[in-house]
Amino acid sequence: MVWEAYLRVKANKGAAGVDEISISKFEEKLKDNLYKLWNRMASGSYMPLPVRAVSIPKDNGGERILGIPAVVDRIAEMVVTMCLEPLVEPYFHPDSYGYRPGKSALDAVATARQRCWKTDWVIDLDIKGFFDNLDHQLVMRAVRRHTDCRWVLLYIERWLKAPLQRADGTLENRDKGTPQGGVCSPLLANIFMHHAFDEWMRQNHPSVLFERYADDALVHCKTEQQAKLMCTAIEKRLAQCNLELHPEKTQIVYCKDDDRRKKYPKERFDFLGYTFRPRRAKNKHGKYFVSFLPAISNKAKSKIRKAIREWRIHLITWTSLENIAAKINPIVRGWYQYYGRFYKSEMYPVLRNVESYLRLWTRRKYKRLARHGHNARRHLGSVCKRTPKLFVHWELGLGSPTE
Repeated sequence: MVWEAYLRVKANKGAAGVDEISISKFEEKLKDNLYKLWNRMASGSYMPLPVRAVSIPKDNGGERILGIPAVVDRIAEMVVTMCLEPLVEPYFHPDSYGYRPGKSALDAVATARQRCWKTDWVIDLDIKGFFDNLDHQLVMRAVRRHTDCRWVLLYIERWLKAPLQRADGTLENRDKGTPQGGVCSPLLANIFMHHAFDEWMRQNHPSVLFERYADDALVHCKTEQQAKLMCTAIEKRLAQCNLELHPEKTQIVYCKDDDRRKKYPKERFDFLGYTFRPRRAKNKHGKYFVSFLPAISNKAKSKIRKAIREWRIHLITWTSLENIAAKINPIVRGWYQYYGRFYKSEMYPVLRNVESYLRLWTRRKYKRLARHGHNARRHLGSVCKRTPKLFVHWELGLGSPTE
């Protein structure tokens, strides 16, 4: 199990922890390091190192603190995850999509799209500081409902209590929360929410449908009154679990379309990188109508544009188009496969930014094309015509025209 866990951690890559030992450095004495870990875990003497705190800026100007465990601790956490996941997976709700084998965020978006067509109202739930506020005692109580394995329980409790080491070296003791960045954290979050929310919904509101991805959840209601009552009930339930709904981000949304024309202050919401709102669509007879549909969110568009800018394609004139394509194609393809699944035309203006930077690259690379932008477009268009699959956005028909 330790060896298999190491292989999985290596495949996931990741940064070094507080001991500053990277995966490559860990592998310099791989046999000895894995043997020591196995020996300590088998004897009960394994103690985790503090978790390294890394600050990640939020879009609203705040910051999110990620906790990065050391490589040896990530391997240990993977061992426990491999042991615990098969025990809990059969009990999880079918509408829980986060961090589960065979399920994805796109599955959750697809299900939400179908249900928004069938029900008029959605509660867009946002739990305030979910990973930072998980109650340790309640987490352990939830885990004990699925296993009585002593070493699994022992090490989970030690990880929950492992201190956080700030950038200045100071240690911060934790009496709640699980580090975002820990290997075991997603599974613990799913176990907690299974009992705090999924099972509670199934037992108390079996006719109310929902989708949950970790701490992001949508609840579908038939009437506005039902949505308000459900919102209040969910708020009370989460308070019993020492969690709080975000008062500003949690909202009731009306799924407006051609058949549902009531006016309401909230007629859109974001879910897993998609914005659901009324959009123009075409039926099988070619006629246009308004439907309530998901498409890539403005926030996701901004992140993609920022990433494209940071590539600084126009400045790397010492390399070739083939090398640029090899570098960026896997990333662009990943964007398109995720955000282009629904209402893909919203992705096209974003991906055209790649073409804009390629034109700048062409003008800097070839002095004879520097003065006139249309010459650069024509040159790229001729390259695109010869090798239409060189870039992912060219395959989508987003290349420069030859004329």
